[in-house]
Amino acid sequence: MTNNDILRRLRYTFDLRDTAVVDILALTDIDVSEEQVAAWLKREEDDGFLRMNDSDMVAFLNGFINFKRGKRDGAQQPQEKHLNNNMVLQKLRIALNLQAEGVLQMLELAGFRLSKHELSAFFRKPENKNYRECKDQILRKFLLGIQLHLRPGEVDPELQ
Repeated sequence: MTNNDILRRLRYTFDLRDTAVVDILALTDIDVSEEQVAAWLKREEDDGFLRMNDSDMVAFLNGFINFKRGKRDGAQQPQEKHLNNNMVLQKLRIALNLQAEGVLQMLELAGFRLSKHELSAFFRKPENKNYRECKDQILRKFLLGIQLHLRPGEVDPELQ
């Protein structure tokens, strides 16, 4: 999944306006304009489409954690330069204050079954022998499960 896809899905699921996305990014001291956000939300084939880079998506996800849970006291963690599906899954889990059971519940809502052991492999360090890469399908199902949980009966056909 691209960063633009993830942003589009989260924006729809949480009913975030462009101004809210700008405000969420501002929580991590990143200044973007509403025009830039609108360009990120366009489809690749549309004029004015702008690809969202990893550092902007990391900033959005960290800002989303601050938005949902409140800003931590003390020094903020340094932002990662690169992003993968495992990190997106982890940051969303933190933002939504979900334990393993909650993540599994979201996946099940989207029709995807996973064991607790399989799920824990996504949250391990890449050096760990039991680490497993989170594929696009799993992240897509997780995002769909969140949407089904928060907006039952309002599934956007583009997001399935």
